[in-house]
Amino acid sequence: MRAVVQRVRHARVLVESGDRPPGSGTRVAGEVGPGFCVLLSVGPADTEATADHLAERVARLRICADPAGKMNLDLHQTGGEVLVVSQFTLHADASGGHRPSFLGAAPPALARHLYERFGATLAGLGAPVAYGEFGAMMQVELVNDGPVTLVLTSGEGPWAADAG
Repeated sequence: MRAVVQRVRHARVLVESGDRPPGSGTRVAGEVGPGFCVLLSVGPADTEATADHLAERVARLRICADPAGKMNLDLHQTGGEVLVVSQFTLHADASGGHRPSFLGAAPPALARHLYERFGATLAGLGAPVAYGEFGAMMQVELVNDGPVTLVLTSGEGPWAADAG
């Protein structure tokens, strides 16, 4: 799994509204206040254990500001929320040219299951969780706080310096 974790003041996901003609409007699929926006990609070898492990890492990240402005607090300590957005393009391989390959991403059924498992594990750890809409074209709006952005991987080796 790969995750881009952004500390946010607020974030939301908009998708085309299903009850209107295409292009005529959007609806909010998920929205959070202060906390994290997590762009999550699942690989074909990922498992429920991988999803649980990465969710625990995210929940315990001490990247929220304490009263002195230092990154010492985690989501639970600040009452932060998490917006989880499926983002299969994080598994893109663009090393062979200008058009990326997405063969490194998990098939949709596995990806959906582990995306939902990741969010459920976060919720089980006490973090309020909102979601994007799996498989939909989405617009992600956020205000990155800091800015603080981390790239996490779980269940795979470190990326080569020239990866991607």
